[in-house]
Amino acid sequence: MSDSIPPPGVPSPLHPLVLNAYKVLAGGVLSRDEALALAHEIHGEDIVDLVSLANKVKNRFAGETPPCSIMNVKSGRCSQDCRFCSQSGRHHTGVREFPLLEPEAVLEEARKDYATGVRDFGYVASGYGYTDPAHPEFRKMLATFDLIHRELPEMRICVSVGILSRECAKALAEHHVSRYNMNLQTNPAHYRDLVATTHSIEEKIQTIRYLKEFGLKNCTGGIFGMGETWEDRIDMALAIRDLDVEGTPVNVLLPIQGTALESRPLMRPAEVAKCFAIYRLILPGKDLKFAAGRETVMKDFQGLLMLAGTNTFITGGYLTTRGRTVAEDMQLLDNLRDFR
Repeated sequence: MSDSIPPPGVPSPLHPLVLNAYKVLAGGVLSRDEALALAHEIHGEDIVDLVSLANKVKNRFAGETPPCSIMNVKSGRCSQDCRFCSQSGRHHTGVREFPLLEPEAVLEEARKDYATGVRDFGYVASGYGYTDPAHPEFRKMLATFDLIHRELPEMRICVSVGILSRECAKALAEHHVSRYNMNLQTNPAHYRDLVATTHSIEEKIQTIRYLKEFGLKNCTGGIFGMGETWEDRIDMALAIRDLDVEGTPVNVLLPIQGTALESRPLMRPAEVAKCFAIYRLILPGKDLKFAAGRETVMKDFQGLLMLAGTNTFITGGYLTTRGRTVAEDMQLLDNLRDFR
C-alpha cells in the first residue's frame, strides 16, 4: 500500500476513517473525536488497514528502539490499593515478598542483562514512593545507581519507585538515572474509580513535572483491560501527549487471583491491536513499549503488536510474572525487520 491516498477519481479500498487518519503520515494531528471514531467504528478486516497505517507512522516518525529489561528490587508489602496489583498489601495473591535488595545483588543482575546486549536496565520497587532524600532506602538506591554506573557506564538506568518529591527527583538526576517510569494507568479523570484511592493522579503528574525539571526522560503509560471505556483509553493517550514524555509503556491486564480485578475477562487480540494502533497515531514520534501481557494475552499474536505501532518492548520477564528469554525476543526483532 502506498503512503499516499489514491488520486482524485480513484476509489479507495480503505475505510473512510482510516483514510482520513493517513493525514498523520503527513504530520497531521489526530483529534479526540477522530480517535474515538476509529475506536468505535473500525472492526474486522479494517483493523488490518489501521495496523498497516500505524506501522507506517512508526517507521516514519519513531523507528526501532532496543528492548529494555526490568528488575524487581523490592516486592510486595505495598501500602497502596491499586486494584490490578499483586503487590498491594490489600490483596492476598501469594506473591513473593522481600525487602529492598543490596546494591551488589542488583549489579549482578545488571551484568547478566548487559551480557545479553541489553543497555536499558529498569530498577523497580513496590511502594508509595519517596519524599525525603535522606530516607535510608532511598540512600541505598542512590548508592546502587552509582555502583551500576561505575561498573557498567554504558548501561542506561531507568527507575520506577513511585511518587517523588522535588528533592528526590533532583537526587536521581544527580546519581546517573536517565529515565523514570511513572504511569498514569488510565484516564486521569477516572483514576480514583479505576485504579487507586490511597494516592492521587495529581501526585503522579507532579512527579513527572519534577523529573522533567531536572532533565530526566519519562516513560508514562498505563494498562488496558481494567474495565475502562474507549473514552478512557483515548483520554489517557491525550493526557500523555500533553505531558510530552519520551516513552509510553502499555500493559494489557492479566487478571491475577486475589486482586480486585481477578474476574476481569482477557482482552481479545484484535482489540489490543486496535488500541496500540490508535496510540501510535496519537503519539507518532514517541517510544510505544509493549510491557506485561505480550506473551500471556497476545500469545500467537504478539508479533502483530510490533506491526501495530509498537517500537520496543520489555524483555526477559516482568515484576511478578515470567516473560520470554532475551534470545527469543532478539530473534523476533530480527524477523520483524523484514516488514520494514
